[in-house]
Amino acid sequence: MTLTEVLLTIAPFLSFVILGFLVGSFVERRHLRQLAAREAAASDILVTNLKRVPNPENIRQAGLVGGQVVIATDYFKSIATALRNLIGGEMQAVQSMLIRARREAILRMIDEARQMGAKEVWNVRFSFCNISQMSGNKGAMSVEIYAYGTAVLRES
Repeated sequence: MTLTEVLLTIAPFLSFVILGFLVGSFVERRHLRQLAAREAAASDILVTNLKRVPNPENIRQAGLVGGQVVIATDYFKSIATALRNLIGGEMQAVQSMLIRARREAILRMIDEARQMGAKEVWNVRFSFCNISQMSGNKGAMSVEIYAYGTAVLRES
């Protein structure tokens, strides 16, 4: 095989990897901007991991609320992570995916609390599932995070 034939053989693959990197980076940056704006809008609701609610005598209603999200990386980041796995070190693509998923799950939980009229969410916990590993998928990495807690409505 000549060099030209080799380049023509791998060119489509490299094109898709580069396109995936560019589109994936754009989508990730846009999502981070949206998260920041939504977090600022949700700052009126108290979210804490503390188990004990202070002043329980003025609680009118309490209920379980949750937010679930599944987020995936692009194939470029999956390839970069696989290479990083060979040599060791911090996997920033995975870390970014987990941070985005956690923030999104919290915001969805807050939205559910807001729908029931709550201004506080106590005893917040997280559940995590690596979907790619479960399905045996060797493609892009994906993760599910479920945030849940107790929404509290107080007497006025």
